[in-house]
Amino acid sequence: MEKNAFRYFRKMSQFFGGVQIPMTYFPLVLKTYPNMNSSFPLHLSMNRLKKGFPAHRHDFLEFSYVIEGSGSETINGVKHTMQPGTFTFVLPYQVHELFTDPGSTLVLYNCMFSMDLLMEQGLDGDFSALLDDLDRLTSYAQFTGEDATVLGRLTAEMFVEYTSKERWRRTMLQVKLKEILVHFDRHRREHSAAAREEQSPSRTASSVWPIIHYIHSNYREELTLTSLSHQFPLSVSRISERIKETTGQTFVQFLHDVRIRHACGLLASTDMSVSEIALEVGYGSYKTFSRIFRENKGIVPTDYRKSAGS
Repeated sequence: MEKNAFRYFRKMSQFFGGVQIPMTYFPLVLKTYPNMNSSFPLHLSMNRLKKGFPAHRHDFLEFSYVIEGSGSETINGVKHTMQPGTFTFVLPYQVHELFTDPGSTLVLYNCMFSMDLLMEQGLDGDFSALLDDLDRLTSYAQFTGEDATVLGRLTAEMFVEYTSKERWRRTMLQVKLKEILVHFDRHRREHSAAAREEQSPSRTASSVWPIIHYIHSNYREELTLTSLSHQFPLSVSRISERIKETTGQTFVQFLHDVRIRHACGLLASTDMSVSEIALEVGYGSYKTFSRIFRENKGIVPTDYRKSAGS
């Protein structure tokens, strides 16, 4: 997590006197992490938190697994205990804050990664289905006994793989990531009473995550609010409202953000021409792509590629 972001959040928490700010108006979204613009957007680290971490949100996925210490975490206003064996899966745009108990130090793994790593089809379908049950299932699970031993081993093995330069490193990391998330999803479904309830049509219709997932999967196409309303049982105005509530951005801003994020990865990790990248991420012309890229990043694509390679 970036030092500058930490200083900003500390300053903002002092300014607002600790008052919780509604998600729609939250002051800052963290949008960067190591390797974000590489061909394999994933970063895994082990962190020691003596004073927790201020409230923040980001537009990538993150899991954490506690191995020592005690404290708590609040995700969108819902608080849960953190202790050895606590696994948390934080979705994009969820506001979360970590607290360390007095006299303790929270030691935990943090893995930040792109939603794209879950979108490859497997034998059981698309892993991004993990996002679809946000309304019914918890964002965390407490592992104990043999289950905690297994998850701790998997996370430690993933960390060793991440810090190595072995052949097939990326393949092993993706396998470990999916195995860890499968264990988490099975555990929370088994232990959540809500997971055994039938999902009501109103809940299914109101969930914004299938829409966000659809945008991430189809950003290359000519997406509009009208086309989304044909795909989902919501009106144009309601889809626009839900995207704004969740991401803090308008639909157009969010779509540009997704496209430019992918463009940055291609600029940093491929030899594709800028014109080819413009078409690849959904822009019909180099001129439009270059203008929106500069508005989003502050520099033109060619200069971004030079800086990414330096």
